[in-house]
Amino acid sequence: MIITRKYEEQKIAETAHRVDARGMYETADAAVSIITLQPGESLKRHITPVDVAFFVLEGKGVVEIGDEKQEVDKYTLVESPRDILHCWYNTSEELLRFMVIKAPRPTRKSIFLEN
Repeated sequence: MIITRKYEEQKIAETAHRVDARGMYETADAAVSIITLQPGESLKRHITPVDVAFFVLEGKGVVEIGDEKQEVDKYTLVESPRDILHCWYNTSEELLRFMVIKAPRPTRKSIFLEN
């Protein structure tokens, strides 16, 4: 049985980040979502209890992992190990959209810090 989900049909989730975040896939093994940041928007700095991979689908932005920041653009994969501070910032004038892959699916909540 083939299961499909269209991005535009997924509801915007209510998250601590207060941005457009849409869950696309969730099992005990992994969770996949897509986050869209408008120009000037950012996530809240946080620590996730599982490994996270980000894949930039559209635009460019600044990713912060630990004490490093780097500008990345579309078709770039970024790895963030578990228990490490990370954040995204859209410092451009264009839309930034990226896929978030968490494996395994977190069973504990992320820890949020002040920006």
